[in-house]
Amino acid sequence: MDCEGCERKVRQSVEGMKGVSKVEVEPKKHKLTVTGYVDPKKVLQRVRHRTGKHAEAWPYVPYDMVYHPYVQGAYDKKAPAGYVRNVVADPSQAPLARATSTEEKYSTAFSDDNPNACTVM
Repeated sequence: MDCEGCERKVRQSVEGMKGVSKVEVEPKKHKLTVTGYVDPKKVLQRVRHRTGKHAEAWPYVPYDMVYHPYVQGAYDKKAPAGYVRNVVADPSQAPLARATSTEEKYSTAFSDDNPNACTVM
């Protein structure tokens, strides 16, 4: 989205859809957020058809939703601040971003959130 006209065209393409309750456009991030009970595939298809622009699902999630946000497949320099690539949904990258049970056990043993945690002084 380069101009206000493009932003308006994208917004109007999905505002009339059944089930859409709220539409937010963030032109600097090239992001359209649609809130409501609507199928994401239908939203993408409608934006592509009505505007003639390339549209895809937002590939980023907040970094606290991924176990290891700085793994090679998850970290992306192009992502906005506080976001990483959604590797949990990607089956080829998911093993890299998930912690094993041994890693979880050792990392939670010294966690401040664990009331029974060991402390080393």
